Amino acid sequence: MAQRQYEFTDSDFNYFKNLAARLTGIHLADNKRELVYGRVTRRLWTLRLDSFADYIKLLESGDPKELEQFTNMMTTNLTSFFREMHHFEMLTEDVIPTLMRNKPRGSRIRIWSAGCSTGEEPYSIAMALKEKVPGISSWDLKILATDLDSEVLAHGAAGVYDADRIAGIPSVYAEKYFEKGTGPNAGKVRVRSEIREMITFRRLNLMEKWPMKGPMDVIFCRNVVIYFDKPTQTKLFAKFADILAEDGRLFVGHSEALYKVTDRFELLGKTVYKKAS
Repeated sequence: MAQRQYEFTDSDFNYFKNLAARLTGIHLADNKRELVYGRVTRRLWTLRLDSFADYIKLLESGDPKELEQFTNMMTTNLTSFFREMHHFEMLTEDVIPTLMRNKPRGSRIRIWSAGCSTGEEPYSIAMALKEKVPGISSWDLKILATDLDSEVLAHGAAGVYDADRIAGIPSVYAEKYFEKGTGPNAGKVRVRSEIREMITFRRLNLMEKWPMKGPMDVIFCRNVVIYFDKPTQTKLFAKFADILAEDGRLFVGHSEALYKVTDRFELLGKTVYKKAS
């Protein structure tokens, strides 16, 4: 193993593991030790601290900005536009049209992207609805996008991405819903305002009390609960069931399953669930 710049003891690692679990619900396995070392080391450089012990003292002081920075470091933000395309097809071909048939015309539709990272998921939802669902603009549709990481939220709210981020999406979306940067912004694209205005970005810790009352018609929480242990997953899915409309739908990631985790949902297919009757 290469010589470490800082001594990193079992006690240090366990402190960061326990703090991450308490603040975020994320349970870091022992195989994440090198990841934690690398991320916290970069923070030591920034703060010009001499040891992990010094950084732990700073965290223990309760500085809210540093605790937020720590949670940002411990979260993973892997995402892309139209990831798991079948979910967007089901949303636009079945879920939302069914809701529109069962509600008075023009009434409220609420969609929540929980764990939205840098915004690709909620923007994909908005673009798919705009493009594929006739008359959607006449409905009271709002998309809430939340994440624990304040830095990725700021990125998402700005709606600016490297152009290669949209290289693989269907051309209709790339051409209609993104503006190409010029001059100093060459090589960048920005989501058009008509799509950005459909979404509200807010910082939210899923482990804490939620300020919104619901009901939510659709919840996307994909590739998020894989970082939680089973008891935490059970609590989270219970909260989702409580805030989801009776005829609402929950979308989870392709590697996630609710079997033996909760009895509050029934599988419809392709990691899409409805509330249990």
